[in-house]
Parts: sequence; C-alpha cells; structure tokens
Amino acid sequence: MTIGDRIRKARNMRGLTQKELGVAIGISETTADVRIAQYETGTRVPKEKVLFYIAKALDVSLEYLSAPSIVSISDVMITLMEQEIDHLNEVTFDETEYINHYGETKKRTGIYFNRADLESSLAEWAKVKKELSNGDISLAEYDEWKTNWPATSEVYNSTSPKQWKKD
Repeated sequence: MTIGDRIRKARNMRGLTQKELGVAIGISETTADVRIAQYETGTRVPKEKVLFYIAKALDVSLEYLSAPSIVSISDVMITLMEQEIDHLNEVTFDETEYINHYGETKKRTGIYFNRADLESSLAEWAKVKKELSNGDISLAEYDEWKTNWPATSEVYNSTSPKQWKKD
C-alpha cells in the first residue's frame, strides 16, 4: 500500500473529503482538493512535515502513513530477513499440519523471533485480532487500532496507550 493509498483509506475512515483534509492541514481552499488528490494518486509525495500534519488531521500514526510499501512476497521476505540482524536476533521456524476446508492435510510454517519486543507486539496483534473474530470489537475499532499503532499498543505504551475502543 502506497502513502497515497494510506492517506485515502484514513481520510475515508474519518469521513473527510479531499478538500476538507487539505484545508485542515493549511492548504488554501481553492487548491486543497487538487493537492490531496495528487498525494493520493502518487502524482506528488508529501514532504515529511506535510505528512506529519496529515497524520495529525486524520488522527492516525505517522508510522501508518509513512511505512514502506510491502506488497510482494519478496518485500515481505526481505523485511523479515532484515530482522535477523547480524545473526544476533535468532529466527526459528516451526512446521505444523492442519486440515484445510477441503479436508486435505497441509503444512503451515510459523516464524519466531528471539526478540521480546517483536514477539510481544505480534502477541498483542493476535489478541486484538481474536477480539475482532469473537465479536468483542468492531471492524472500525480494529482499523482504529491498526492505523494508530504504535500509539494504541499496550506493549509500547504500557502506562497510557491511545484509546481506540468505543465505550
């Protein structure tokens, strides 16, 4: 997902028009919608300071908007391999069997990192995802958790994570 895709998704999530977002970040009303459209289509890339203002206006984390685009299997693999920095962060694998919806036995590979912070973050994500599948939280709340992570993370913000669940 590109920066523009993320801006569009967050803007739609907040129910804002391109013009409203542009005005909210200080662009003149006459060109606000055009500029935001350029950002969303990738014609222009917002500078870091502008991206900061967009994140603030959309109430999402800067990390969400500025994260690198990981769209292919090779992007995912390279990103995961980079976590094994100089072999200091050991990566291990576990293979298990499961039965798919056709009744076929298949193998699934799990990946484990010898990094407490990453393992804790993955465990927290699994917990929130389970809350979604159990119906304890809504899809909107799940999206709120993801688009504001790490501010919503209890792992990173054990004393005061950003509120994301609706009361």
